[in-house]
Amino acid sequence: MKKQEIKKLSKDEVLKNIEKHKKDLFNFRFQKMNSQITNPAKIRETRKTIARLKTIFKGKINA
Repeated sequence: MKKQEIKKLSKDEVLKNIEKHKKDLFNFRFQKMNSQITNPAKIRETRKTIARLKTIFKGKINA
C-alpha cells in the first residue's frame, strides 16, 4: 500500500489492515521455512507496509 492510500483510511480500517498484514507475514515465515515461498521480497514489503500503517495510525491518534 502506498502512503497516500493509507492516509485515506479510517482508524478502524488501518487496524484491520495491520492485523491482515501481520497474518500474512506469519504465513510467509512458514512458507520460507518450508521453501514454498515464490517471492521472498513480499516479506520485506509486508514488514514495511505494517510500519507505514502503524506510523499513520499513531498520527491519527495524536491528531
